[in-house]
Order: sequence, then structure tokens, then C-alpha cells
Amino acid sequence: MQRNDYLWKGILEDIFDDFLRFMHSNADEIFDFSRGIEFLDKELEQLFPPEKDEFSVKIVDKLAKVYTHEGTEEWILIHCEVQGEYKPDFPHRMYTYFYRIFDKYGKRISAYAILTEKSPKARIDKYATEFLGTKLEYHYNVYKISQQSEEELLQSNNPFAMVVLTARSVLKKKRLDDDVLMEIKLKLARKLFEKSFDKEKIRKVMNFLRRYIHFEKSENNITFEQHLDQITGRTTTMGIEELILRASKHEGMKIGEKRGEMRGEKRALERRNREIVTNMLSKNLSEEMITDITGVPLEYVRKVKSEITKNNVNGERMTK
Repeated sequence: MQRNDYLWKGILEDIFDDFLRFMHSNADEIFDFSRGIEFLDKELEQLFPPEKDEFSVKIVDKLAKVYTHEGTEEWILIHCEVQGEYKPDFPHRMYTYFYRIFDKYGKRISAYAILTEKSPKARIDKYATEFLGTKLEYHYNVYKISQQSEEELLQSNNPFAMVVLTARSVLKKKRLDDDVLMEIKLKLARKLFEKSFDKEKIRKVMNFLRRYIHFEKSENNITFEQHLDQITGRTTTMGIEELILRASKHEGMKIGEKRGEMRGEKRALERRNREIVTNMLSKNLSEEMITDITGVPLEYVRKVKSEITKNNVNGERMTK
């Protein structure tokens, strides 16, 4: 659950425009995405200070500022419930977020609850209270992953549909050993690369898929990457990482010998892993948590941390 918290936070930021398009077919008519999207984490922290153990909270909150084509500034609030069991106080929590934000900032808010629990049971989409003639009803949008149609999601040309498919895939299976998970991940990977998504969006959704569906045995991560090479090899001799990382370069670049490509793939994978680990260390995540999220060995995390510390020390010495 702690790993999933982090992954949902990341993917919602990565493809937030696609999330809005997924929820509203006319999103491009409403929002001016050319003006960018700003995430208001500081505003949320002012109203809801994080607990000492930030990973004890089983809800992912994102507050974003977007612009409409009329030029108005609007705020979007997303609650992503990632705990395995639905809590009865969830509607009240949704309302609490709304009234605190509205009271402090006076902004109109569109709120969404993404529920990832396994139960397909419908959940209410409002908070209501009444006493002696005074009545309040607060309604919000609810999207429940376990209720979604796999067929419709596969037909969608929106990257967020692949995120939903990834989360949904592990809810529908009774047996989730590594063999089953391998089959699920490869099926989703094939579908992802069949889509005509932007290369950067493919990379981000692929990384979500890699880590959201987590193998028990770490060596299966290597097997999965080898299978991916075979999948992408049907249309190109480049491996998956090269396919993505070279997307912005010349399309006519000649492909080198296979041995050279393998070295390039390893270097690309090393760079990607180092960037991810470095970013997580900067957020003060524990070494064990980073290993759990990324699947890289604990020794590797400690090595990167040691190198960062050494570089910082050397940098301080040079400035004195």
C-alpha cells in the first residue's frame, strides 16, 4: 500500500491532463492545457499537515490549478483511496477537504474520488447532514476501478485507461503468484505499445505498470524486461528503453550491432534507475522503501546515497 501511494501520486501528476480528458470527453473544450497545470501541494499541507509517518496515510491527495478557455482559474481536487478496505468516514473526509480549501482560498473545486478497493460494491457520492431544518448535501465525483469494463478500457485511446487497467488487473485475479503477475504485466505492456500515445506518456505509464504490479522474486524483474525486448523486437531491434529514450532523436538513426544496443540499453536503464533513486532520496524516503517501490537492490540504493553524500561534502569544501 505504501508503494501504491507513491505511484498514484506520481502518475496523477504525470498525466493529469489525460485524467481530465478521461473523466470528461469535452475537457479540451473546457480547459486550456496550453497554460500548463500547477500542483498545489503546499496549499494542501497548510490545511492538512502530514503525519510524522507520511506513509501511514492511505489516501493520496492532489490539488491542481488549471485554466479554462475563458481565462478563469479553477482548482481540481482528487482523492485516491488506495487502502484495501473502504472506510465509512470517507464522505466526511471529502467534505472536510472541500470546506477547508473553500474557506481559506475561496476557489471553486471539482472533486474526484478514485476508489481502488477490491469490492465492486457501489459507494455513495455525497456527504449529507441535517438538523432541525438545516440541511447540507455535498456531492463529488466517484470513479471505482473494480467496476470498470476491461473491454471498454482496452478500446480507449487515453493513457489513463491503461493506468486503470493496471490497477484493475490485480483486483480481478484470485491467484496472484509471480507467474500470473508476469502474464498480466506482459499483456498490458503489449496493449500499451499498440496504442498511439506520445512516447513520453508511454514511458510514464510503463514505469507505473512496472512498479504497481510487484513481483515477489526480484529476479522476475529481469525476466520481464527480457520479454519486453522480445515484444518490441517484433517491430524494431531496439529494446524498450532505447525505443522510448531515442524517440526524440532522429528517426532515421541507424541501428547499431546487437551487442552495442545491449550496452546502450543497460546504460539507459542505469541512468533511469539512478534518477529515480536520487529523486526518492531527495524526498527523504527510507532506503527500504525505495527498494520496495523500485525493485532495485538495497545495496544499490545505499551506493547512490553514499555517492550523493560524498559529492555534497566535496561541493561544500570547494565553496569554502
